[in-house]
Amino acid sequence: MGRARTMAGAIVTVVGLTLVPACGSSGSSSPQASGSASASTTLPAYAATLQTQIPTLMQRNAIPGVVVMIESRDKGNWSSMFGTQEIGKDVPMSIDDYFRIGSNTKTMTSTVILQLVQESRLSLDDPISKYRPDVPNGEHITIAQLSEMRSGLYSYTFDKAFNETLDRDPQKAWAPDELLSIAFSHPPDFPPGQKYEYSNTNIILLGTVIEKLTGMPASEAFRKRIFEPLGLKHTSLPVATDALIPDPHPQGYQFGTNVEDINSYAVPPAQLPAALNGTLKPINNTNANPSWAWAAGGAISTASDLTTYVKVLVDGGLLDAATQKLRLDSVKPITAAGPLPAYGLGIVEFAPNVFGHDGQIPGYSTFMVHDAKAGNTVIIGTNLAASPASGENAAVVLGKAVIAALYGASVVPGGDPAGAATSSAASAAGSPTG
Repeated sequence: MGRARTMAGAIVTVVGLTLVPACGSSGSSSPQASGSASASTTLPAYAATLQTQIPTLMQRNAIPGVVVMIESRDKGNWSSMFGTQEIGKDVPMSIDDYFRIGSNTKTMTSTVILQLVQESRLSLDDPISKYRPDVPNGEHITIAQLSEMRSGLYSYTFDKAFNETLDRDPQKAWAPDELLSIAFSHPPDFPPGQKYEYSNTNIILLGTVIEKLTGMPASEAFRKRIFEPLGLKHTSLPVATDALIPDPHPQGYQFGTNVEDINSYAVPPAQLPAALNGTLKPINNTNANPSWAWAAGGAISTASDLTTYVKVLVDGGLLDAATQKLRLDSVKPITAAGPLPAYGLGIVEFAPNVFGHDGQIPGYSTFMVHDAKAGNTVIIGTNLAASPASGENAAVVLGKAVIAALYGASVVPGGDPAGAATSSAASAAGSPTG
């Protein structure tokens, strides 16, 4: 997140990705691949396809750099890097690059919440008012509804004054109560449980519950309960005053200011050719303070660590078997059109048996999924928040191509839970989510 807005517009099939003709390489070096099949000297068939598709999609969506890491039990492993770490320079991406992972952080927050449920320190049926009496209608909003994005609470990331502050003072260290105060100044969007609506407010509230029950900062709770047990040495949730990202890392970009992007990340049609040929430069958000996203989108990680993490997220290991089953069983369609994509207790099902999440924050976008049945794991990191052509999360654009290469185009998801409009007060395009 960083400002992590929702991805504007519905996800379409890979065929629908050809929104505009290729128009250069977004002002960076040519997005050619570097890397190799990690389990064999022979390039997997899907990888041969993606080595051609990914550079084309990068050009069509002005994505400067990409890291892809895929593990497949039956089809072979493959990792590759494309493009550049910095626009205007030939600085190759590295497989060890750190990324701000945006709303993938939400899976971590909900994991700790579920651990606390295991420990009988709270119940998913508890009203949030038990822990935060200041929440509007809080006596009727459960912990589960917050994690499942069904609370009805307004997402503070749609507030115009909030976004003006992000633009004016990108180094501001935000406190959770500041963010919640902004959210609570707006009426709820609908009664709790009525429908699905992606809201960062929900997860910020869960972060405060974690701190209340564990007696430690959320960053420390994540470290002790997730990062250390899994050996994730390159993953962290920075404290509010830490706006740095470890080396090596690409520079992170976004087209448009936070205010300009409230309703959509897509650039105005008249500006699109310039964005795609590199004449219109995106904003560099590399060192913008991510504290406004905190437990909803502030974490940092690498492709290797995310590979380890998402497999455990889906297969189990941080939760006991009963709680893990509860989590996967909680996944429900986000619209009546269903059945997929679907959202549950901090986890998304994008395609049949393909579980994980995605993340977007000004400067970066990431996509992580794992299919326990087929033995497939996919991690994508990019140094662009969203496509200027569609407004869609840049890593999700590439993720759809990878899913199609592994499973066939008919399996590509028709929507993104984090890309749905996240406030009835906003337009149908999108707003900060991660």
